[in-house]
Amino acid sequence: MEDGSKPNKIKIVRPETLEFIIIYNQLKGKAFNGNAQLAEALGFNSPSSITEIIKSRQNIDPEKLRIFKEKYKDYISGEIKQNFSESKPVSKHSEGIPMYEISATASGVEVYNDINDSQPVGHMNFPGIEDCDFALPVWGHSMYPYLENGCWVALKIIHDKKILPGEVYYIEWGDYRMYKRLLAGDSPDEVIAHSDNTTEMVGNRLKYAPFIIKVADIKKLCLVKDIHKKHNH
Repeated sequence: MEDGSKPNKIKIVRPETLEFIIIYNQLKGKAFNGNAQLAEALGFNSPSSITEIIKSRQNIDPEKLRIFKEKYKDYISGEIKQNFSESKPVSKHSEGIPMYEISATASGVEVYNDINDSQPVGHMNFPGIEDCDFALPVWGHSMYPYLENGCWVALKIIHDKKILPGEVYYIEWGDYRMYKRLLAGDSPDEVIAHSDNTTEMVGNRLKYAPFIIKVADIKKLCLVKDIHKKHNH
């Protein structure tokens, strides 16, 4: 029997729950159309069970995660290509969104130079990014495997700072600029900046440990809308 809805966030989000959230956000709208369809496929009694997990209000049962990964293994492995993978011209902006070649400026922490000091090196133009504002490369490994070093991401500025828990964002706060997966914090005015790379360690500690950010301290919030590999020529 599935646990009922819980009003508060769970104290410890288990690794399998984080893995489910990551894969869920990668596959939603592609492998499944909504929580109702996914709940039926995984044997949940209600779509609200999926919602509770995605919002970090309850952990997923390891067996449910196993079923999830088995059912959608072809999508996860990339054997099933998505319809939007073919590059076609778009009509909204004939030139496309500006691409800024910005390098990391600090060791160990992915920090980016101010894009206002940079000139675009080109433009990105393909279906699905019509509402995006600009594109940046990824430097470093804190968000691996979701974001690989050297890939490009199309970003949409979120002006009202409304955060969808579990999604990946480019954030600017204080003197820092980085990519992080933002999870719901213990209070509405804070979020947990989570790095997908949980395998690299420094001693007995995570190299890219999660940390808390006040939403009010975020100066720029951009949703990662699309990811494209950087081709070598």
